[in-house]
Amino acid sequence: MAVRETLREKIAGEITLSSEPGQTIRKWRKLFSISQKELSEGLEVSPSVISDYEAGRRKSPGIATIKRVVQALIDIEIARGGENLRRFEAEEDSGAIISIGEFPTAWSVSWFMKLTESECLNTDKPDLDRQIYGFTVIDSIKAVTQFSSNDYNKVYGWSTERALLFSGVHYGRSPMIAVRAHPMKPAVVVYIQPEKVDDLAVRLAELENIILLRTELPAHELAKRLEDYR
Repeated sequence: MAVRETLREKIAGEITLSSEPGQTIRKWRKLFSISQKELSEGLEVSPSVISDYEAGRRKSPGIATIKRVVQALIDIEIARGGENLRRFEAEEDSGAIISIGEFPTAWSVSWFMKLTESECLNTDKPDLDRQIYGFTVIDSIKAVTQFSSNDYNKVYGWSTERALLFSGVHYGRSPMIAVRAHPMKPAVVVYIQPEKVDDLAVRLAELENIILLRTELPAHELAKRLEDYR
């Protein structure tokens, strides 16, 4: 019950404080894999009402409406078995996760690249308009030496459509091999101040349809910049 209440407060707070509340509603609906039709049925309104809110065609919803939206999302999630609620539960980790967060609205990879001062390493032409919902900054040395299978799951937060940023990278092979071995894949992988990125790392990223970036900003600065957008 405590987890549900914490989650309600988190979602309601994000929607209320967002400069684009409709987009924030859409983000959470997508994270729960709920269609506009399902949400509209839970709220007993037409799907066009949900569409109008998300597209900004209706004025920002009031507190009462936000509470109903949040409750409907939670109710639908519980009816499906509550897998996302279990993912939300806080657990102790190995300390390898330096920073983790979800964005109030989806951001494009191109926006993310500007924020993190990154360059793309893919040899093909990746979709830089691809949307990402969050980030995780990881100490790669601790991750390789201390991560449990549960820790790997926690890296992905609420969505795999996120950026994983690895510090302590030498050639980039180990982090990419670890990513490839796990069933969940991120949208973006960022190497923080790598010595040299091996061609194998780039090849593995492209095989998994992952956008591979590098940045010379230090991990603490990246974490600070990204946390400002949580």
